[in-house]
Amino acid sequence: MAYTINSNCISCGACQPECPVSAITEGSPYTIDPDTCIDCNACAAVCPVGAIDS
Repeated sequence: MAYTINSNCISCGACQPECPVSAITEGSPYTIDPDTCIDCNACAAVCPVGAIDS
């Protein structure tokens, strides 16, 4: 199951460069393409507000 970004996202951009498959798109909140996400947890590990859920 792909990771998702919830409404706690502050659009800081910390997650986007960590994604090895470029599944994260800038926005408010940022979004993760579920078809591209490989469930690696790299984005969730760097989120300063815990806005990324598995």
